[in-house]
Amino acid sequence: MMAAMATTRRADMFTADGKPSDDDPRENRPRLGDERTTLVESLRGQRLTLELKCSGLDAEAMAQRSVEPSTMSLLGLVRHLAEIERSTFRGMMAGQDAPRLFTSEADRDGDFNGAVPDPQVVAQAWDAWHAEVDFATRFVAEAPSLDITSDDPLNQHGSGGGAMSLREVLVGMIEEYARHMGHVDLLRERIDGRLGQ
Repeated sequence: MMAAMATTRRADMFTADGKPSDDDPRENRPRLGDERTTLVESLRGQRLTLELKCSGLDAEAMAQRSVEPSTMSLLGLVRHLAEIERSTFRGMMAGQDAPRLFTSEADRDGDFNGAVPDPQVVAQAWDAWHAEVDFATRFVAEAPSLDITSDDPLNQHGSGGGAMSLREVLVGMIEEYARHMGHVDLLRERIDGRLGQ
């Protein structure tokens, strides 16, 4: 019975045979790179996983919640990760005035609470996420070193309330995505049974 279940479940993976292949945009990345290349490619792979796991879904599916009392949804995670990218790279590292996109003091969970099944809301979330990822990608590429630092006085980014290097920020961002990709796997499987690798 277990073998039959595994065969059936594996048939719903995102690539045809469930193995790395040329149709998986996360494969064939640079190997044996230096520290910056390794961190950047790892983060790029996490970001691509988010896009892959949300592919082919309509607004209703994107906004489908997990199980009560959670308000988590794929759309909420896209909005949440756009907020994290923005506050980390624009706000903290670049020192820009970067107002929140989806959350507020009155609604700190606005990224999830506002994730409603509306195609316009979905498009807005993806537009915001892509804009923040593009900014972060440029910022990291143009940074003279991974040793540049910025202050995190409110400990919003895991610094303990002090300075953080770009290196630490990249590791933290990889951790943030990796943690949420487990959620994304479960959410997508609940929506249509698709499994990820």
